This record gives sequence, C-alpha cells and structure tokens, in this order.
Amino acid sequence: MRRAFGFAVVLGAVLIPSLAAAQARCTRAELQGAVDRYIAAQTTGRPSGLNLASAAKYVENAKDTAIDRGILQTPLKIDFHRSLLDVEACQTFTEVIVTDSQHPYVLGVRMKTAAGRIAEIEAFVTDKDDWLFNADNYLKYSSAENWGVIPTDARDSRATLVAAANAYEDRFFNDSVAVPLGTPCNRLEGGMRTGKGRPDDSCSGGFPTGMPVANRRFVVDPDIGSVVALSEFSVNRLPDSHLFRLEKGKVRYVHTLTVCTLPNCGFPVRAPSGAQ
Repeated sequence: MRRAFGFAVVLGAVLIPSLAAAQARCTRAELQGAVDRYIAAQTTGRPSGLNLASAAKYVENAKDTAIDRGILQTPLKIDFHRSLLDVEACQTFTEVIVTDSQHPYVLGVRMKTAAGRIAEIEAFVTDKDDWLFNADNYLKYSSAENWGVIPTDARDSRATLVAAANAYEDRFFNDSVAVPLGTPCNRLEGGMRTGKGRPDDSCSGGFPTGMPVANRRFVVDPDIGSVVALSEFSVNRLPDSHLFRLEKGKVRYVHTLTVCTLPNCGFPVRAPSGAQ
C-alpha cells in the first residue's frame, strides 16, 4: 500500500506541471474576444467593458499607470489594427493606427489574460514627439502588407520566431550577429519605410550601433508567422517595440515603435536607408 501511495505521489508530481501548462493555454477565440473588447473600449474611451481581473496591471510607456489616467480614457477613431494571438502564453499584441488630424497615434498594446479576464495591459503610445512618427505612412504601408495566416505545414516554430527577433535586437550592439533577413524585406520605422516595393528591397541597412537592448518580452503567433519584441534601449531607457513577420524562416516585414522620453530620443537624427 505504501508503495502504491508513493507511486501516486510521484505520478502526481509529474502530471501536475503538465496539467498546469495545459491549463495555461488559451484559445484563439478567447484571445480574439479580449482584443475585440479592447478595440471597443479604446474606440469609446470606456475601459469599463474590458472584463478586467480584480488586480489588473496597466503600464503605459514603461510606467505603472492608473487605467483611468491612460490612453484608454481617450476615445480614438481607429483606422486600422492587427493583432498577434499567443495561445501558449495567453497574450495578445495589437498594432493600432489613428490618423485623426486632431491627434494621430500609433499604439502597440500587449495584453495578458488569466482565467478569462484581462490581467495585464501594456501600452506603447507614440505620437508626433516620437521617433520618426508618421501615422499616415504607418496606415498606408501597414494596411497594404500581407500578414495573413500561413499554411500549417509552412509555419515557423515559436523558437524560430523568437530567435529571429533576438538576433535582430542583438544586432544593435553586435554587428557580427547574423539576422535571418529575407528578400524582399521592408521596415516601417515610426512611419518611415525602407524599400520601394521592389523585389530586392532589403532591411539590412540602418542598424544602430552600441545600443544594447534590455528587458525583452515576446508575444508570438506562429499562425501568422509573427513575433513582437517589447524592450527598452539600455543607453537611454527608451520603450521600444519591434514587430516581425517571417516567411520560411526569413524576416519579411519589421514594424518599430520607439517612445521618446528624451529630445529626438537621444539619437542622432537619421532616417532608415532607402526610407520613404
């Protein structure tokens, strides 16, 4: 009997982590529902419809913020949005573009759900004072790109997507890092775009140097070949996001948002190579 009990304890210890991992997964439908609620709340400026967890955390531009003091209190006319749905981590990331002439924005919004409720919201809010900001260009180029579902047998793994994002970020302080850039590849940096719609468009130019990237977090959606790296530059502590679309292991699109907490973000003035 003792042996049987001991075996049951060991078996339970083995199964409980697996069960916990299984329970941590979300469905795409659940995550899409959270995104839909967020879009509705941001459109109306009424976060009360978000189905928040009791101790939900809200962070805006890397600062803990009361949700009633953030951008969610501002009704926005959203022209375009696209989302990553990460079923493994129960997270979403949504790119939101607002071209309203009164106050244009481009937002990057990460959410994490727990037990069917939104437990965390992290917003990157960029506007005219931020790096190379141009909401009209963001809308023009982002909305025209193909970020559609990739056939199951052609999808890159979660590990491949995160490795590509890490390589890109590592390249900012180590120019020997090989980044799996495809051709064509286009980068949309704050509204400035590399490439001219040609088959040889490249994302290889314009990498900064001496800019270590810290505090990286990832939202990953293999269904659409996408990963976003949320981080900050170590030198000037600027909140930053890099959103990637990969096809067959190669980077096809890059979208960046950098929140300037210093004049000109503390960078020398430059535009990406070949930018439009």
